[in-house]
Amino acid sequence: MYVAVKGGEAAVANSRKLVKRSRRGPLHIPKIGTDQVDHQLGLAVDRVMAEGALYDRKAAAQAILQSQGDMVEAIFLLRAFRTTLKRFGNSKPVNTGKMQVIRRVSGAFKDIPGGQILGPTYDYTHRLIEFEDEPEPPSRGIQPSREAQIDSDSTSPDQELAGLAPRFQQLPWVVDILRNQGLMPPASETLIGEAVEDLTREPLKVPASRSIRLQNLARGDEGFLLGTAYSLQRGFGLDRHPFLGELRVGYVELTYTPPELGFEISIGRVKVTECFMINRNDGSENRSPGFENGYGLVFGQNERKAMSMSLLDRSLQSAEEGVEVKYPAQDQEFVLSHSDNVESSGFVQHLKLPHYVDFQSELVFIRNYTKDSQKKRKVPVESSV
Repeated sequence: MYVAVKGGEAAVANSRKLVKRSRRGPLHIPKIGTDQVDHQLGLAVDRVMAEGALYDRKAAAQAILQSQGDMVEAIFLLRAFRTTLKRFGNSKPVNTGKMQVIRRVSGAFKDIPGGQILGPTYDYTHRLIEFEDEPEPPSRGIQPSREAQIDSDSTSPDQELAGLAPRFQQLPWVVDILRNQGLMPPASETLIGEAVEDLTREPLKVPASRSIRLQNLARGDEGFLLGTAYSLQRGFGLDRHPFLGELRVGYVELTYTPPELGFEISIGRVKVTECFMINRNDGSENRSPGFENGYGLVFGQNERKAMSMSLLDRSLQSAEEGVEVKYPAQDQEFVLSHSDNVESSGFVQHLKLPHYVDFQSELVFIRNYTKDSQKKRKVPVESSV
């Protein structure tokens, strides 16, 4: 398409060599491995998996290394890798009510069934850079069991924290308190199954169903979602202060029924963040006053994104409820079409490619337009060399 690029093949090859050299850094500094990235930059790995739409910690860690920490580039790499993988079926809907919780908080109720679990979070840390490395904890001198090794290798770096939490258990959702009191509409009984729409295989069409909207938001850019959700809180959409009904982080079990077996088996577990955001509803002619909620569920520990997602989920239901769409965060076309950082990045960065012919046409146009304008104003045109 861009013929001019062919003339610079040698320059492109040299650029790739420079990337490899820059990525490695000075040879006297130890090389970083994917295990270090996974275990010590776990939140970065979580974000890349969420926005790359692929739960593969090793691949996400390698993408971060290969992109020198450029999250959008790493997400692009992971999505490209995802397209090479074979899909052999759909797992059953996960039951987040039976999550192995490592963190669970509510901003709406102080005392919740099962209790509040602060877990690992930066919410209560001092925002001070610690230049001194913390001393390593003493080794206990105990070799992990084979089961523990398999568990650690196949899931995530915080298995020790997960081991301190209760195993998979039934923790009721906080929003059920309001539902049981008739203050919030009951949850939909429809479960996602084989017939669910798949945004990764079908192009986005607006207006989109809630299933497609949630898929889009789940892999959308965290920064875009955060900024758009923030606009709601500043008055561009929500007219009521939202409340955090519940935020939980933990592991959910995946089950699958292989056709050759005919019965359900467990195929592993994944770490997710789930969020319910609550808004007051003053009611209308057709609806009783009460509360309504937005929902967010993403891979890994991505609390800002899950909260932003749940705020936008609630906001994007405006048109379906007959509410006038006045603000960007209520507009499906605006939010869904601009939240994908891979697409956005590609469209912006393509401007770095040669546009010589296009720009020459713009030059010809503006020069001719200027001459015509000067003639109309009877301004003498200086001869050009």
